[in-house]
Order: sequence, then structure tokens, then C-alpha cells
Amino acid sequence: MTDHPRTAERKPGTDDVDEVTRAVLTASRLLVAISARSLAAAEDKVTLAQFRMLVVLAARGSAKLVVLAELLGVNPSTAMRMVDRLIAAGLADRQPNAENRRETVLRATSAGRRLVEEVTSRRRSEIAAVVARLEPEERDTLVRALDAFNAAGGEPPVADPGGPLYPLGWTEPSPPG
Repeated sequence: MTDHPRTAERKPGTDDVDEVTRAVLTASRLLVAISARSLAAAEDKVTLAQFRMLVVLAARGSAKLVVLAELLGVNPSTAMRMVDRLIAAGLADRQPNAENRRETVLRATSAGRRLVEEVTSRRRSEIAAVVARLEPEERDTLVRALDAFNAAGGEPPVADPGGPLYPLGWTEPSPPG
């Protein structure tokens, strides 16, 4: 099913970083579009940044504000505003830290976890529809290439179907190689 014009032009075994970079950028554009569509139904509830926070909370179970801000690469004051909005929407809450009663931890509520699962399920379905249009050998090649790409970038794999639908990135970064 290789009817895209660029596919036919590619020489097997070409080691061209620019060509690979262009292909990955194009694929990332497609994946961003799929991600945006999967989140569109939840836009009245959360922004993309708030959804990222919800994904981290759903994946971790709970986190202190400072840790959450670090994981998301935002200032603690920004993280606090995001948390306040998630709490107001009923998607997150604060609990006393069982290890230190003077601290609080943040967690996704069942509604927040459900939202993460729904958005991720829509994303998974749309990606599956694209992948289904590939020939079996193209799928094998794509899996090998993406596994190598993800490993090079330090991104952990998403759970197998039937398992939890996250982490979706935005987790603790792997130490540099």
C-alpha cells in the first residue's frame, strides 16, 4: 500500500539524517493531529497542558506539586494554577501526604483517570485505523523503526492492548545515555 510519492523515491539503505528527520517531522504532524482530535471532545473540560498533568497524575498515582512541576517542565506557580483548575473540574484532588502530614499530594480522581482513558482510547483507535491501511511487512518495518526511535529518545513503551493506556510520555525522563 505504498502509494505515497516519497515512499517510491526512497533508496533502500540510504543513511540520510535529513531525509529521516523530514519523515519523522511529517509523522509527528500526523500524530499531533490525531492527538488534537482525540482531545477535542474533552476541550470543554481541560486544555492540552492540563491533560498532560492529568496523564502524569494518572500514571503516577499521586505527586507533590514541586515534583509535578518538574516532570512537566513548568514553574510551580503554573503547576498550581493548573492543579486548581483540575480540582475545580473534579478531575484531580489534594490529599494529605501519608508520609508527611504537613505536605499534600495531588492525584487524579476517578473522573480524571476516566478522561485520560477515554482520550487515549480515541487516540489508539485512530492510530490503529491508520496502521491497518499498511501492508503487513510495512507494519513490521514501522514497529522496528519506531522501537529504535523511541529507545534512542528514552521514551518508555505504551502498555500492550488491554493494559493501562498510559504512560503517554510526560513521565520521568530517562537519564542521558
